[in-house]
Amino acid sequence: MTRIVFMGTPAFSVPILEALVANQYQVIAVVTQPDRRVGRKKILQAPPVKASAVKLGIPIYQPEKIKDSREMAEIIALKPDLIITAAFGQFLPEALLQSASLGAINVHASLLPKYRGGAPVHYAIMNGDTKTGVTIIEMVKKMDAGTMWAQREIPIEMADNVGTMFDKLSILGKTLLLDTLPSYIAGTLKGEAQDESLVSITPNITPEQEVIDWQKDAMTIYNQIRGLYPWPIAHTTWQNERLKIQKAEVINEAVTALPGTIVKKGKKELLVATNNGLISIKELQPFGKASMPITSFLNGLGQKLKVGDRFGE
Repeated sequence: MTRIVFMGTPAFSVPILEALVANQYQVIAVVTQPDRRVGRKKILQAPPVKASAVKLGIPIYQPEKIKDSREMAEIIALKPDLIITAAFGQFLPEALLQSASLGAINVHASLLPKYRGGAPVHYAIMNGDTKTGVTIIEMVKKMDAGTMWAQREIPIEMADNVGTMFDKLSILGKTLLLDTLPSYIAGTLKGEAQDESLVSITPNITPEQEVIDWQKDAMTIYNQIRGLYPWPIAHTTWQNERLKIQKAEVINEAVTALPGTIVKKGKKELLVATNNGLISIKELQPFGKASMPITSFLNGLGQKLKVGDRFGE
């Protein structure tokens, strides 16, 4: 039986791990990121993959940095046949990649060679792409540059955001991996080299990318909002405080007001001008407050807003 070390961290990775176990693959260890303190109360929280591994009774390793770590030496000593990664979140040293007799493969959430790197789903949505997918690749020293063993695409709907697409891509990745593993393990699978001329990189989202620029058109801003939800979340400013915009809609109407200007305010709607079209805010989070629908905001803090006020000043 093929001895597998699985490496992953977020909820995206969980269905993939659980599918391996459910389909009788021998997962001998799980490697994930350390527990982190999250939220305003800084509560220590285990990664979703760790919680799953605990339920499955699989030994767990959580190196702060895997290179040259004690955990890495112990994983190599396990002599795995195959390493499978899915959103692990760290580069793997070459010594670790070479320790598995069948190599190491990665479940990557993009249609490679487009969107190598750590935030492929965010960029696909922010760029207004209408499709994305999953690629099973060989793990090599260069980031996401290995041989492509399998690939499958899925549409991005206008209502999708990073959260919904991660859920869909996780299931797609699980299915594609299960379909690919038998021939990969048997050595009968034919791979395809990536076309380097088509490569694009998705670095981690910067704080600057989270700021809404109302000078852009409504569709670009809408794609930014859904491309950053549920993390790290786009924001603007109001009364010198940060206002996170979590959900919105595009209103394709002509507008003459300056970008960022509130052009309509009712009991259930708040419309903001952009360079071309309007943004209707549906869900937001004022500084120091919980997330709330626009109706709750307008009935509370939002009562101070007036038509003609501008966000982002």
